Amino acid sequence: MSGGYTGTGALVRLALRRDRIMLPGWIAGLVLLAAGSAAAAVDLYSTVESRVSSATAANSTAALVALYGRVYDPASEGGISMVKTGGIGAVLVALLSITLVVRHTRAEEESGRLELVGSTVVGRYAPLTSALIVVVATNAVLALITAVSVASAGMPTAGSFAFGLAWGGVGITFAGIAAITAQVSSTARGATGLAAIALGVLYVVRAVGDTAGPDGPTWMSWLSPIGWGQQFRPYAGDRWWVLLVVVGFAVVAVAGAYALVERRDLGAGLVADRLGPAGSTRLNSTFALAWRLQRGSLLGWTAAFAGLGLVLGNIAGNVGGFVDSPSAREVVAKLGGTDAITDAFISAEMGIIGLIASIYGIQAALRLRSEETGQRAEPLLAAAVSRTGWAWSHLVVALGGSALLLAAAGAGAGLSHGSASGDMSRFGPVFVSAILQLPAAWVLTGIVVLAFGAAPRLVVAGWVALVVFLLLGQLGPLLGLDQWAMDLSPFTHIPRFPAGDIDPVPLVWLVLIAAALVATGLAAFRRRDIMT
Repeated sequence: MSGGYTGTGALVRLALRRDRIMLPGWIAGLVLLAAGSAAAAVDLYSTVESRVSSATAANSTAALVALYGRVYDPASEGGISMVKTGGIGAVLVALLSITLVVRHTRAEEESGRLELVGSTVVGRYAPLTSALIVVVATNAVLALITAVSVASAGMPTAGSFAFGLAWGGVGITFAGIAAITAQVSSTARGATGLAAIALGVLYVVRAVGDTAGPDGPTWMSWLSPIGWGQQFRPYAGDRWWVLLVVVGFAVVAVAGAYALVERRDLGAGLVADRLGPAGSTRLNSTFALAWRLQRGSLLGWTAAFAGLGLVLGNIAGNVGGFVDSPSAREVVAKLGGTDAITDAFISAEMGIIGLIASIYGIQAALRLRSEETGQRAEPLLAAAVSRTGWAWSHLVVALGGSALLLAAAGAGAGLSHGSASGDMSRFGPVFVSAILQLPAAWVLTGIVVLAFGAAPRLVVAGWVALVVFLLLGQLGPLLGLDQWAMDLSPFTHIPRFPAGDIDPVPLVWLVLIAAALVATGLAAFRRRDIMT
């Protein structure tokens, strides 16, 4: 059995070398998010009265509880200060763990590199083991640095270490989930998609449990790893024993993943690939091929966005009834609102949906690079296919897919909001609010195209830009950054409709910037060698 782990150390070193830029970037971004929020909140909630007032208002607002979780100790300095960061950060940590596990397991199999490595002295379990070692170590380092940074920013030390441990625990549990999906699907996109769907479902399960009344299913919060992270209750009792739940789940999930490795062939998934038609597949264009390659992922994302829109729209339809007090209105206003509380919440939630939609655009545009490095682009380009035409076949899916996702979310939110509020005339404003996020999402896709054409080894710039824009949006107002710094994020220029008026000028500029990035990237791609 020990021979099955031969070569694990070498694969760990290889993974760390490949991720030597991505991992420090992710860790730095997450630490800045936590430490920046803590530093800004020290002055914002300097008195017990201000903390109790804001926490009580937040807990009475079902929409905020659903998005970020509950404040368990209203009087604590860190309770209200870190609740938003804890909710958003847990999702980001989960996405990092999912990405790392799939990148070093299923993606390596799909590219054929793992078969080449496996032909040497490398055991059957070594790839999965090395990936898990890297992910667990990453989450441990993240938890430690986050705890020290948040404590240095002025938060209580014990609570800060519980906060860091909560983040690390969430990351480790989703590493176990990704280890399973990497065995189920035969493609990296499929494995990532399944894990992402699990993340979305578990986030909603946590939200349902947290917003349930005394007689409701509050136990549902304990069915979600996101809920487990919050049940550490940093700054509100510091429940260290929840770590046993996290470790127990991770052990079971990883054991299941190893069992699945034993039951499948290299390169295959437990869900067998469906055989294609015996006759013509009608792949008579590069776009038809790109659509065939990406349609499964796009349809899955679309269904998830429609469901997310239904949930958030229903919450928005009831948010006004939970913010009767001035303190509650103040909390919502701090989260990006204006005088109209419901409209402010819609603006804020559509901003979050726009950020998530940009993740799809980045992922779909990165397919260009994966097709190139997988040596599948070169045979196509050797035929009567232009480089620009081939690139545009995937860009249409990336740009059009982002629009489809926002339309699905807007339609779902508009329908559920109108139904919950009893005013279906609200459908239009909610739908438009979602579509307005599109130019900003296109800018991020354009950044990927520019990197792909001009410096293909730096296509990770799309993810880096996303993290930077997220930090500017979340920490900029709290840290009092100059407006020019916050204006670097395209999402800063999106109108806060329906809470405010629509100014078309910033939207036009964003579209022009996205077009310039795409055009420059494609021009550079025409002039460089393939696989450079």
